[in-house]
Amino acid sequence: MLLEEFDATQNAVINPEMIVRKIPDFPNVSVSCFSLHLFQAMLAFFEDAREIGEVHSADGTLAIYEVTYKGETFAFFRSPVGEPSCVGNYEDIVAMGSKQLILFGNCGVLDKNIEDCGIIIPTKALRDEGLSYHYAPPSDFIDVNPEYRDLFQAVLAEFGYPYVEGVTWTTDACYRETRGKVEQRKKQGAICVEMECAGMQAMCNFRKTGFFQFLYAGDNLDHSEWQPRSLSGQVRLDDKSKIALLAFELGLKIKEKMRHANP
Repeated sequence: MLLEEFDATQNAVINPEMIVRKIPDFPNVSVSCFSLHLFQAMLAFFEDAREIGEVHSADGTLAIYEVTYKGETFAFFRSPVGEPSCVGNYEDIVAMGSKQLILFGNCGVLDKNIEDCGIIIPTKALRDEGLSYHYAPPSDFIDVNPEYRDLFQAVLAEFGYPYVEGVTWTTDACYRETRGKVEQRKKQGAICVEMECAGMQAMCNFRKTGFFQFLYAGDNLDHSEWQPRSLSGQVRLDDKSKIALLAFELGLKIKEKMRHANP
């Protein structure tokens, strides 16, 4: 099978460094979300946001901003939905200078007991997609969030957010989440479904760059009929904006850990 042809060679025919230039003094921690409505709300919150770079593609440009949160600077940008674009864009941003990424966004739940907008920390991802197989040897699962899980748990405890941990199902095809596949993925331990986690973890492992992803629950697939709940970006935007600040709180803890590691 083609997906078993993993090639660990670092140097490819086209490399990100051929496309983008390094940005001087790029913030050492980046934060990214998927929702346009949430991204715009957060930019309005960060009154000092200034553009420091752009990712260019045939779809247009995505701006990268520098923002300040509690006295610390972060890179902040919006990631496109879907693994190839999400990973390709972050490959460019790593080449620009990003060292650590905190990524967060919506997901569907396979367990109806997970409340709307509830926080989910993935521990493994089911690799029901194609991109991750170009960055890691073939396997059904990839371990997710091995490095900063304890720091994020501390953030959630500090701000009183309950959470669940478990397997996420990463798929390329949101319109092919059939009832049979949902039931099979549940048997494999999956509690939610999204479209980027496996590939992003595999790429960051391959590039040896820090990565943490958390999710907030949206639509419910664990029902006889699909329940959209807060899937729309405009629904419960205030709650989602508060969730977004959890990413920056984690960023503060990561920066502190980096300072202790490199005094």
